[in-house]
Amino acid sequence: MRRVYWLVVFMPVALALRFADAEPTLVFAASAVGVIPTAALMGEATEQLAARAGPGIGGLLNVTFGNAPELIIAIFALADGLHEVVKASIVGSVVGNALLVLGAAMLAGGWRHARQSFDRTAAQAQAGMLLVTVVALALPAVLQLSRHEGLPSVGEVRHGFHADINRVSVAVSLVLIATYLAGLLFSLRTHRDLFNPAQDAADAAEGAWSLRASVLVLAAAGAGVAVMSDLLVGSIEQASSDIGISQFFIGAFVVAVVGNAAEHYVAVLAAVKDKMDLAVNIAVGSSAQVGLFVAPVLVLLSFAIGPSPMALVFNGYELAALLTVALIVPVLVSDGESTWFEGFQLLALYAVLGIVFYFA
Repeated sequence: MRRVYWLVVFMPVALALRFADAEPTLVFAASAVGVIPTAALMGEATEQLAARAGPGIGGLLNVTFGNAPELIIAIFALADGLHEVVKASIVGSVVGNALLVLGAAMLAGGWRHARQSFDRTAAQAQAGMLLVTVVALALPAVLQLSRHEGLPSVGEVRHGFHADINRVSVAVSLVLIATYLAGLLFSLRTHRDLFNPAQDAADAAEGAWSLRASVLVLAAAGAGVAVMSDLLVGSIEQASSDIGISQFFIGAFVVAVVGNAAEHYVAVLAAVKDKMDLAVNIAVGSSAQVGLFVAPVLVLLSFAIGPSPMALVFNGYELAALLTVALIVPVLVSDGESTWFEGFQLLALYAVLGIVFYFA
């Protein structure tokens, strides 16, 4: 894994290309590669942290730092009034973590281990939060449709909504944030034993870094991912025009995948090492956190940033993707075991959604 750190040279290359006003495609490529070493460093720091503090807290910190890039990216998009791109990236993050990351982790881990197990109660708690998240994100659209008013279209940059819808979006956002805080209390305080199972002495001795060093490295790596992701998104608009890909697809799949590169790497690495508790916690927990924290924070920030508030109303394709996640993830984690074929199924479903979004 150490060899991947040589790719850090692409970080200053991406910055130099950006300041030199180089072709957007070159900036896009350099910044995409520049994300890789910072994601790898985040993975190593999380491994060290999980060895000392348990997979629950390690996964929680990875999820928090891993979602920082997409939050920063979305704030820049809000400032430009790109509401539908922001919402597409939110949906893409929820779907990407639940299908792509969890699927890749199950496939990679299952290829080496015939059957992998994880704590069923903890996984169901995460899946339950994800289900609540998806339902809450979908209900404002139900209210919009019940009033015989249309949902946003794929090609829109920003859709205007009635003031009542904006007020509902704020209220729902506050409830989601309260649920997120309650989830932290549940996983870190009242039921921390579910998310931090006892470790034997050998596992505890793995961590060569101190707790403080691990957290600081996670923070620094998250900042590096954020810088590279910002450059990437800044070049996406022109680059997407050059290669003929819609902004909707870019937001839902490219921005989301780049913004979650850290989670992708860490979850797969953990699964390969037969640490499925950590992998499931990262993948499903990150999906839930995007909906419970990132999305509502962006709604609230939109009242202060950008030309107008952003309502929590998604288009039909996005709603279908969210409901798909709500149906499939709880079923696959309910038995506390995973195989490579289950991972393949999740990846196949993610590919189908990608095809539909591409031609939308």
